[in-house]
Amino acid sequence: MTIRAVLFDAAGTLIELAESVGETYARIAERFGVALPASRLDDAFRRVWASAPPMVFPDAAPEAVPALERGWWREVVRSTFRAADSTVRFDDFDAFFAALYDVYSGAPAWRPRPGARQALGALRAAGLAVGVVSNFDHRLDKILEAMGMTELLDFVGTPSRCGSRKPERVPFAAALDALGVPAASAVFVGDDPAMDLAAARAAGLSALDVHQLDSLCELPDVIATLDDSPEEAPTP
Repeated sequence: MTIRAVLFDAAGTLIELAESVGETYARIAERFGVALPASRLDDAFRRVWASAPPMVFPDAAPEAVPALERGWWREVVRSTFRAADSTVRFDDFDAFFAALYDVYSGAPAWRPRPGARQALGALRAAGLAVGVVSNFDHRLDKILEAMGMTELLDFVGTPSRCGSRKPERVPFAAALDALGVPAASAVFVGDDPAMDLAAARAAGLSALDVHQLDSLCELPDVIATLDDSPEEAPTP
């Protein structure tokens, strides 16, 4: 079978942070009376992120998920500052967190990866279905809209919509079912070796590492050269 759909990870693949997590955390925290080096916050965030529980709430009602995701992030942010300096005290942590959460909810914190919009447009013009399978939270829709990508996507899957997160197979299956495309006819483009590439292959899709591309503008030509068989497709 020929390739009929291309699925993407979001953060790190289609979009990227405009500055490091530590820089954003430090800049906004300073407005609330807390001064810590961005490098220390970056290191603390990586450690907290690696040990955080999955941001999935399969038993929650859909309308309750945004608040649960926000609470999950509140604990990650609080733990990051504790890990960076256990003596830090905010006069009003909730006000700080609200400001930080708002920044990450839209365009100010994000930018498209080079060639992202062009690649999406070219793939759609070539007749391929295009979607996103991401572990992002409910804010992803707003961010993709701010990046001018919403109208170029046929499906956007998040844990809250799929009831599961990568590396599980469920999110991939949900996307393929929505697009009406079998796994063998789909390619997943991502940046994480385990969560994206290995997970997509385990779900039966071909996988491409976005780091192998200088720009996503190259992607349509790469997709055109893929072999029909996912087992034989390039897997950088």
